[in-house]
Amino acid sequence: MIYDASGFVFEPPAVISRARRVLIKPSAAYPVPYPVTTSQSMLSTIIEGIRRISDADILLLAGTPGGEPIFPVYQVLGYDFPRVLTLDVNDCVWVEVDNPLPKPLVVPTFWVPNVILSCDYLITVAPLKVIKGKVSLSIMNLLSVLPTSKYGIGAPRGWKSLYGLGIDKVIADLYFTLPFDLGIIEASQKFIAPDDPTKGEIEQFGKVFVGEPYEVDSEASRDLGLKSSYLDLIKEARVGLGG
Repeated sequence: MIYDASGFVFEPPAVISRARRVLIKPSAAYPVPYPVTTSQSMLSTIIEGIRRISDADILLLAGTPGGEPIFPVYQVLGYDFPRVLTLDVNDCVWVEVDNPLPKPLVVPTFWVPNVILSCDYLITVAPLKVIKGKVSLSIMNLLSVLPTSKYGIGAPRGWKSLYGLGIDKVIADLYFTLPFDLGIIEASQKFIAPDDPTKGEIEQFGKVFVGEPYEVDSEASRDLGLKSSYLDLIKEARVGLGG
């Protein structure tokens, strides 16, 4: 669904009322405020919505591209919420998870933080960004849950290797391997960067997209008038899985 960004109130799905642990994955790779990263106000709105119907443990999970500690970034971004546990991807215990697709596109297994598997409800929250002409939305936000010790610079299957496989195929595989329940795209502004992901132009957009990650990414891409190859790959694979 598409909401007006002004006065947006998060109405959590009823299933959250039965959850014991809710994990929120913000876009927090850099110590640069919204719209480069998820805003403190959006996270606060989501947490307040969850608290209205649930006493579940709320976890915030993110990581930096180079493996530097995430906590200084959390501090700069103002991610200091009462009764919310903040976690660094690279401090977690990792487990290898099988891709459920009968024929994975390029990645048959992913190493992921085991805390993701122990949570009852998963939310990915990302700004609306266009980097080098390609959209970066709620599903792309999942890429930074991969530990740099396994995928970072110098790792056998590092970021270069993943991009060499075709990042759209990697993102599609990750979507099926980590089935996040809800995607939220914070689109009160649109961030456009020709190269550096922290420097670019900002345009007012005035929207918030909320729903299943594939659906919200598809809706936002249509709204932008941009085609996203990973969405086409996910659509084809979903047909193969029977919807």
